Amino acid sequence: MRSESRSDRGGAERFDSFSPSPSSLLPTTSIFTSSPTFKMLAARNFSAARQTLRFPRVAPSFVAPISQVRFYASPAQEAVAKFKGQKGSDGKYTVTLIEGDGIGPEIAQSVKDIFAAAKAPVKWESVDVTPILKDGKTAIPDDAIASVRRNFVALKGPLATPVGKGHVSLNLTLRRTFNLFANLRPCKSIAGYKTPYDNVDTVLIRENTEGEYSGIEHVVVDGVVQSIKLITKEASERVLRFAFQYAQSINKKKVRVVHKATIMKMSDGLFLNTAREIAKDFPDVEFDAELLDNSCLKIVTDPTPYNDKVLVMPNLYGDILSDMCAGLIGGLGLTPSGNIGDECSIFEAVHGSAPDIAGQGLANPTALLLSSIMMLQHMGLHDHAARIQKATFDTLAEGKALTGDLGGKAKTHEYAQAIISRL
Repeated sequence: MRSESRSDRGGAERFDSFSPSPSSLLPTTSIFTSSPTFKMLAARNFSAARQTLRFPRVAPSFVAPISQVRFYASPAQEAVAKFKGQKGSDGKYTVTLIEGDGIGPEIAQSVKDIFAAAKAPVKWESVDVTPILKDGKTAIPDDAIASVRRNFVALKGPLATPVGKGHVSLNLTLRRTFNLFANLRPCKSIAGYKTPYDNVDTVLIRENTEGEYSGIEHVVVDGVVQSIKLITKEASERVLRFAFQYAQSINKKKVRVVHKATIMKMSDGLFLNTAREIAKDFPDVEFDAELLDNSCLKIVTDPTPYNDKVLVMPNLYGDILSDMCAGLIGGLGLTPSGNIGDECSIFEAVHGSAPDIAGQGLANPTALLLSSIMMLQHMGLHDHAARIQKATFDTLAEGKALTGDLGGKAKTHEYAQAIISRL
């Protein structure tokens, strides 16, 4: 049985008890048939699955609503995904640079020029991530893997994946290779670029390794495909603890889980109940939860109530919601992104490689530049990050040296030079 508390249709959801009924503990499919032939074939295909997906019966448990939980002081939590890099003998950190495809080299050059002008203590180690095949699987070249692991941090331009040819996404390959468990996507309005929404300032954190993107799919019978959504307590704990710590680090007072536990009672229910447990370790951060569809409706109606929140969610929801929120502030060309891991982290531009304008000096480097600023903050270089960020936002607000996609006529290098002049 499940009881829920809700103030209204648009309000945040809070589930006071989450004990799945015995029937909900069984594997579910969307296949409905009474055909004897189908039953026979299905029995063959699902016999192994029943062994692996069989769950013990559990006694109903009561989870107190968050408003009734008593918080106690707890030891300081060790930071999740803390940067481990060290300066070299020249006083600089080495950062792996993946320039990417299409416009990637041009926008990467703008970032390098701006960092040099700001005297950021960074030197670049460029690597090629053109995929190779290892044992029949798409893989990143060994030299590139070694570079990222040696430097603990990388900056990545856009990578192109051929569509419809059986190629595995390079971006997905990178996340899996380095176990980048959290995707961090700040969403903040930029003065000088007007959109229908003003004063947007929220943060989305997406679990990056499992959920619907686990890649566990198989054909049951011809015309019937099953895809398994994988949620584990370990991965959930990791991304949720990172979300609470990140909220503390940027002075956001609330963390909200976005979910569909009303429908996916076991998978999203595990994620949600794990969040309740983690919240007890952070008494200074408010916690609540909201259904995915409510979040989408409310954010596009009025995003300002989300300005004091960090939103954290499973993989698929985060993929969709983060791009939707990017649309509130002007698109992916103005949106930074970071993929966070325990051993290393990769900061990236999430827009496409735009091969149609490559080499013409028309590309907008803002997304990669803002991602590089996030990288500097992750590395603890806050003064350099603040200087570059202020110069960038001042240039955008002035509006005199903007690239074509922002309504201006400046070339890529002219836009970068305008930022440099403000340093």
